[in-house]
Amino acid sequence: MKKFSAMATLVFVSAFLVPVTDTNAEVSCQRIGAQVYCSNGQNFQQIGPNVYDNRGNSWQQIGPNTYGSDGSVYQRIGPNTYDNRGNSWQQIGPNTYGSNGTACQRIGRNTYCR
Repeated sequence: MKKFSAMATLVFVSAFLVPVTDTNAEVSCQRIGAQVYCSNGQNFQQIGPNVYDNRGNSWQQIGPNTYGSDGSVYQRIGPNTYDNRGNSWQQIGPNTYGSNGTACQRIGRNTYCR
């Protein structure tokens, strides 16, 4: 399974926060029904408690934790999310800020990251 690069950022897919990876500085995602389409070509689909992308990755939410098929674990504590690789994200209103310098903003059904 793929490991996520330093440019990974978390995006909401329904109640999940899942990583979007890209080597470019900006990524935008749009939710249409149960699907999320991102400008870097990464797409997500939620089926029950699981989210799948078109790159062979999957995530399962159990309580406040989200487990990735690549061994990643994300834990949500209040407005903060922490992974098992030393990264963290903080949600402030419609914005999410990552410890790796990424920032995402949700506007309606769209999410924009830089």
